[in-house]
Amino acid sequence: MPKKSKISQLSQTHGQVERRPITLDQVWGDTGTNKYGTLDPKKYEDHINNLNKSDLQAHATKVGLVPIDDRNNLISRLKREFNKHISTFSQTHADKKINKTSKIAKDILSEGR
Repeated sequence: MPKKSKISQLSQTHGQVERRPITLDQVWGDTGTNKYGTLDPKKYEDHINNLNKSDLQAHATKVGLVPIDDRNNLISRLKREFNKHISTFSQTHADKKINKTSKIAKDILSEGR
């Protein structure tokens, strides 16, 4: 006869997928860092601010933007596209903490017992 586990040693799962893939690229394992090299806005801003004009235009072409001659305008366009890219890899509802149940809600739920 197998030895029974103590209740404190058992674990329970809620069945919810923690990081649900949103795009097909995420299903295949893309973490979002392939296109821009990072998902941190501060690191990306530092990176593009340190590029010279020709490297900046080459980077814009690599990420799918038409390079323009105005450096400031190109940097702002790259930042906008980067923020759009980040939003496809962020979870809005999965990262939220579940609030504790209020006493009123517990009373309502306990009526069915």
